[in-house]
Amino acid sequence: MGDYDLLVIGCGPGGQKAAIAAAKLGRRAAVVESRDVVGGVCVNTGTIPSKSLREAVMYLTGLSQRDLYGQSYRVKEDITMEDLSRRTHHVVGREVEVIRDQLARNRVAVLQGRGYFVDDHTVAVRNGMGEQRVTADKIIIAVGTCPARPGSVAFDDVNIFDSDGILGLRQIPRSLVIVGAGVIGIEYASVFAALGAKVTVIEQRDRMLEFCDEEVVEALQFHLRSLAVTFRFRETVEAVELHDGGTLTTLASGKVVAGDVVMYSAGRQGATDGLGLEPIGIVPDKRGRIEVDEHFRTSLSHVYAVGDVIGFPALASTSMEQGRLAAYHALDEVSGSLDRTMPIGIYTIPEVSYVGATESQLTESSVPYEVGISRYRELARGQICGDSFGMLKLLVSPLDRKVLGVHLFGTGATEIVHIGQAVMGCGGTVDYLMEAVFNYPTLAEAYKVAALDVTNKLRVVERLRH
Repeated sequence: MGDYDLLVIGCGPGGQKAAIAAAKLGRRAAVVESRDVVGGVCVNTGTIPSKSLREAVMYLTGLSQRDLYGQSYRVKEDITMEDLSRRTHHVVGREVEVIRDQLARNRVAVLQGRGYFVDDHTVAVRNGMGEQRVTADKIIIAVGTCPARPGSVAFDDVNIFDSDGILGLRQIPRSLVIVGAGVIGIEYASVFAALGAKVTVIEQRDRMLEFCDEEVVEALQFHLRSLAVTFRFRETVEAVELHDGGTLTTLASGKVVAGDVVMYSAGRQGATDGLGLEPIGIVPDKRGRIEVDEHFRTSLSHVYAVGDVIGFPALASTSMEQGRLAAYHALDEVSGSLDRTMPIGIYTIPEVSYVGATESQLTESSVPYEVGISRYRELARGQICGDSFGMLKLLVSPLDRKVLGVHLFGTGATEIVHIGQAVMGCGGTVDYLMEAVFNYPTLAEAYKVAALDVTNKLRVVERLRH
């Protein structure tokens, strides 16, 4: 018998939930964490700090209130990075305390140091005090990812950053070049544009956020352009040069983009270097990701992997559930499967969120659907909160009236998407949303308006057929 029933390498969202799930089942559990604090990238450099930064920007710039009080409205005139980081440090500190308390209450051992496999049941944990070896019956790898850093770019964390380092800015830049129009790149583009920076986004694909609804992406892009964001699609970066007055980013097309700061957000790499995986028969792909089966098992049946290190969707929310399910399966407890109706939330300004299929996916699959739209400007709550551009879109099957997809853009999108998720998860139809009574005034009322819209369209089609 090993030192632990379950050993987790990495204490991000997936690792925490896996270890706590094991402890709740009465098993001996431990986590190995290379940082001085728990929480992983999510709490320390990624999700929590970036969303806290966004919240501080929304409040201090008064951006969400400008429809009501005028375009010059601001809570604070001269905003500094110190103003923004104050909230971030407070939230991160509290979140670390919460996680530490949860681990301690559940008697999960925290082994501080860098872990690597000695053999398939033994992990060495090395820190400044030396090295200790621990054994476990089952092991879960939850090491997360780190930003991909092209070798051709001289990152200095002063003028040229990756997406983890951008929070270390000493002052708010007047101009910012962002390489990569994925979720992280666009979130930071909207945040710095709201602060008044001139932002240029460079993306080699045809459009940004290509997995999202096209209409929603168009609305977001229009809104960002109104904040002076410039988009350069179908462009690749050839070189980034650092000069006394700032940076010059040269594109393959010959264009040169000047900026105070450059942020690379061109993908992330599984943090599997130095884990000693190959000797035990686990071979990550070229991006450091680990392949797993439906139960999150690797090529070794007693070694599991969860979270960003296994690839898409690489969200904190899904990582948590993956960790719990992997722990249950590893410890021979009854475990379900990951729900396919997973919501996606993008914390741009304003928010984007969806659950279910997009219009393009349904069209490609030859699945018939009808669309219902509700716009925030039609809702009393939309007027009260000053959001005139938000929208909710329902995709509904004309065959059985089930909700196939919900797409949101605007205030509270990442919150109210869960109403649609619940209806879809229970196999509900648009009739439920049409007949339900929602509090008034709320943004959730958008579901009823969109449901009435799509139901009227379906009624017209049925009338014409008969």
